[in-house]
Amino acid sequence: MEKQAVPVRQIRAAHDAESLTVYQAYPVGIAEAALAAGTFVAPFKRERMTWIKPSFRWMMYRSGWGTKDGQERVLAVRISRAGFEWALARACPSHWDRERHGSAAEWKAELKAAPVRLQWDPERSTRLGALPHRALQLGLEREAVDRYVDGWIVGLTDVTGLAHEVHGLVRAGRTAEADALIPAEPAYPLPGALAARIGATPVAGGAAR
Repeated sequence: MEKQAVPVRQIRAAHDAESLTVYQAYPVGIAEAALAAGTFVAPFKRERMTWIKPSFRWMMYRSGWGTKDGQERVLAVRISRAGFEWALARACPSHWDRERHGSAAEWKAELKAAPVRLQWDPERSTRLGALPHRALQLGLEREAVDRYVDGWIVGLTDVTGLAHEVHGLVRAGRTAEADALIPAEPAYPLPGALAARIGATPVAGGAAR
C-alpha cells in the first residue's frame, strides 16, 4: 500500500486529552530557574518574544541538537490545549499571506496588534534535512507570554540528554534507533474554523473537530 503523504500544513505534536508538548531551548541559567519553579521566571524576560515549537526534530534543527550558544538546554514544555488553541485563534502570520490579507498594510496592522505570530517552516527529518511538509512554530509576546507563563504550563522536563543521545545515534548512522527515541507526534485535532484560520491543509475525513 502506498504511504499517504503528510499534509503540507498540519500540526503534529505529542498530546493527550488535556495537553500537548512544545519545545524551547535556552541558556543554562534560564532553563535551571524554570525547572526549579515549574514555569519561566527570571532571568527569563517576559518582555521578549518567546517561540514554542511542537516538533522535536525542528527544535533539534534550530538548536543544533542543544549545542548552539544560548540554546544549550532543551526543554519539553507541556501546556494546556485550551491555551494553545487560544494562541492559534489570535495568531498572525509572520509573513504576508495574500490569501488571508488583502494588502500588505492590512497584514502589518494585524501583525502589530496580534499577541502571537505564526510560522510554517519546512519540517525536518531525523538527519535534519528539509522535508516537503511544514512544522508550526508560534511566537508569543505581551498578553500571550503572560498567559503562557502564568496559566498554560502544566509541566517542564529537561530533554537535553535525549537530544544528545539521539544526535549521537544519528552521527553513528543509526537513524532507526534515533527515531525510536523521539517522542511520537501524531496529528493534532483542530476545530475546523481554527484550522482554516491558521491555513492548515484541509484533510478529507480528518481529525478536525
